[in-house]
Amino acid sequence: MSDKKVAVITGSARGIGKEIAKRLGSDGFRIVLNDINDGELKETEEEFKNNNIEVTSFVGDVTKPEDQENLVKHAVDTFGSVDVFINNAGVEGQVGPLIEPDPKQVDLVLEVNVKGVVYGIAAAAKQMIKQGKGGKIINACSIAGQEGFEMLGVYSASKFAVKGLTQTAAKELAQHKITVNAYCPGIVGTSMWERLDEKMMEHLGTKKGEAFAKFSEGIALGRSQTPEDVANLISFLASEDSNYITGQAIVTDGGMVYP
Repeated sequence: MSDKKVAVITGSARGIGKEIAKRLGSDGFRIVLNDINDGELKETEEEFKNNNIEVTSFVGDVTKPEDQENLVKHAVDTFGSVDVFINNAGVEGQVGPLIEPDPKQVDLVLEVNVKGVVYGIAAAAKQMIKQGKGGKIINACSIAGQEGFEMLGVYSASKFAVKGLTQTAAKELAQHKITVNAYCPGIVGTSMWERLDEKMMEHLGTKKGEAFAKFSEGIALGRSQTPEDVANLISFLASEDSNYITGQAIVTDGGMVYP
């Protein structure tokens, strides 16, 4: 087996997860892609191979603990270890006032954004403990995990939960030299924000693009975020330069919230 480190990224067929995987591949990691969307996942795997990134993929549902365990097993069977595990998969779910909850959407957000992180941490940590050489677990939080945002109440609650899980796991796993941190993106121009913009049109009466523009106008650095901006932070958190950082939910938003 190669001595190159192995990074597993959930929700990595597209968007921020794909950009994170691409960056870590360029950093020299062997990459394990994971997503529930088989077609997009295979396309991304093929794209990475064409760019000379050592990569494999595994179709799975992060809300199922057995899928998370099998994802880790696939990584070990293919590349020999799991050194970095990134709980990136997430959904925005319902956009609307808290007084009008959609039970199915509430359940979906909590299943993916909270339970998915719990099961990911557990599967990754057990393997890292078994390996005995430490590791890094990195969770997708959000500025909505630092400050509640109107019309995004359940999503915000799920991301506050991720922040708590990150702190707890960091304390529990430090004895095994496993660090656990979270990244908190702001307004990123991805398909998720396109969906958010459309959903806000229904509730706020805005026109297409107005909600995105409204949320973006308060960014101190004067522009919305790119997936590459997020990947830059993950590159640091996955590297040895971050070895003395754990339990943190680090904001990367261009200057929007100031926890």
